[in-house]
Amino acid sequence: MSKAAWRERRFAPLIVFALVYCAAALAVRIVFANSGGDHQALGLTEAGHAFALGLYFDLAALAYAVIPIVLYLLLVPGWIFHRRWHRILWMALCWFLVFGMLFLAVAEWFFWQEFRTRFNFIAVDYLLYTREVIGNIRESYPVGRILLGLAALAAMIVWLLRARLLAPLRASRESAAGFRRRLAWAVPLLLAPVLAFVWIDRTQRDFSANPFANELAGDGLYEFFSAAYRNELDYVTHYASLEPGKARELLRKRLETPHAKLADGGTGIARNVAYAREEKKLNVVLVSVESFSADFMAAFGNDKGLTPRLDALAAKSLFFTRLYATGTRTVRGLEALSVAFPPTPGQSIVKRPHNEGMFTLGGVFGAKGYDVRYLYGGYAYFDNMREFFSGNGYVVEDRTTIPKEKIHHENIWGVADEDLFTMALERADAAYGRKQPFFHQVMTTTNHRPFTYPDGRIDIPSKTNRDGAVKYTDWAIGDFLERASKHPWFNDTVFVIVADHCASSAGKSDVPINRYLIPMLIYAPGHVQPAKVDRLMSQIDIPPTLLGLLGFKYESRFLGYDLFDLEPGRERAFVSTYQELGYLRGDELVILRPGRRVNVVKPDPRDGSATPAKPDAALTEEAIAWYQTASSLFGEHRIARQNAR
Repeated sequence: MSKAAWRERRFAPLIVFALVYCAAALAVRIVFANSGGDHQALGLTEAGHAFALGLYFDLAALAYAVIPIVLYLLLVPGWIFHRRWHRILWMALCWFLVFGMLFLAVAEWFFWQEFRTRFNFIAVDYLLYTREVIGNIRESYPVGRILLGLAALAAMIVWLLRARLLAPLRASRESAAGFRRRLAWAVPLLLAPVLAFVWIDRTQRDFSANPFANELAGDGLYEFFSAAYRNELDYVTHYASLEPGKARELLRKRLETPHAKLADGGTGIARNVAYAREEKKLNVVLVSVESFSADFMAAFGNDKGLTPRLDALAAKSLFFTRLYATGTRTVRGLEALSVAFPPTPGQSIVKRPHNEGMFTLGGVFGAKGYDVRYLYGGYAYFDNMREFFSGNGYVVEDRTTIPKEKIHHENIWGVADEDLFTMALERADAAYGRKQPFFHQVMTTTNHRPFTYPDGRIDIPSKTNRDGAVKYTDWAIGDFLERASKHPWFNDTVFVIVADHCASSAGKSDVPINRYLIPMLIYAPGHVQPAKVDRLMSQIDIPPTLLGLLGFKYESRFLGYDLFDLEPGRERAFVSTYQELGYLRGDELVILRPGRRVNVVKPDPRDGSATPAKPDAALTEEAIAWYQTASSLFGEHRIARQNAR
């Protein structure tokens, strides 16, 4: 077939779309490679491999993306295809496609700035909450100018390539056999995505020990749909497993502590927790702070003066310095703080179906007669918070509960932290007025892009950067405690201040543990003696540790430990992405991955880098036992209150 004859074929414009898409993807890859940040440098060979593999995934993504265009070109009959009005429609469609490619590239850049990764499960989740996401983008970036610029650039590209895009439409009318000829071209084009689905997998991009190189090798569109496809993963199908009975028994052997004994001789996880000391029915306010990395505090080496109030408070509190978040999103933090379970692969328990009636921290307090509430600064439908907490013993209140006249500032994510804390003070007063002890969990929102807050509170103007949001959050917490100290219930209240997760999750390894280190302060003058706690601790240990400080007696289904009831040397922590499951013990980190892959590394807690370590069979089995059993317990509904055994 001559070159001219090919140009007249209906499917010739696909070459143009492929070139534009690959050029845009290449530009994004180059920008990412030169974007700076905390990652390992790339060698020339490694960079070349990443770019070559990147083209491979670009073409795989393109095979999926062009399916609608192939069907359009196949099915539109010749008597329409060659009409003059159809040329106008076709050029408009071409502009829309090119605009979409450019928009995807720019969107991925903004996502990269925020998370230092390609599109992943976070991007998939955000599609469900268009109000917050679109509002956040509008409040953070000059969206109108960006879209106008992209529209103009797309129009210019289509105009420059118009001859090639219009060539098939200007050809002579097709004969009656035209559809059969088109089908001969369309079938292999439609077969390509089928072959891509069978032969190509996201894990093929992970050619290097350098996660930055692997991110470069990915394709944003491909990563997005891969994340959507794997949003929930069955543990036994995808991860290294043990015989179920062995996994359960290994875990049961590790659950007991001196004051928490297995409640039966069967296979359950229920334990009777009983301390010799008397129970203290103190009020508890648990403040989970949005995206609050440990390294924001001077106590962890920050020299910017962002947290003067929390640093001062640390000296008056139980201050935990080796606490690791279980994940990289708020729902993981909420899961750990309420259910005290290791992170199961895929979606958080907070967002999964059938998550009502579970054994939760709020449930323990509720059984003791407490007023139990979850107070959130945003809209509680976000991330399924309302349904989860209301289905598990909490009264849920959000920004809609706060009268407009009491709101000093709000953005798309929520009200200013100070206004949320005002609501918390009012709810505490109400419970005190009823002579009812209270457990209130307060979830802040200010430390989130677009980083806006009331003017005049701190010396960094609103909407400057994250440093300003962190410093405002620090001010708001200090102001909250000052105001609380004037209330009659203050002296009988324990304040727990802890992050939900860190502000950034990307680093020098696949699971950089420095991006999971979060601070926790437990402040209760007259009840909790100040001290620095340097023992390794997991976020799932917070509920049983808090209940242990109160001396509560209860039957536990938590998988966390009371840190002060745990013998030295048994500490461990869970750190995860939505696919990689990390188990940190001592100086070794076991990482369980889809495809039943297991890696053992020695992580550097200072910079997040990791060096390969010799696999330890006992440690690996221990990691598998925790994660496998946690997944099966949720699947079997065995962490519900009514049938936990």
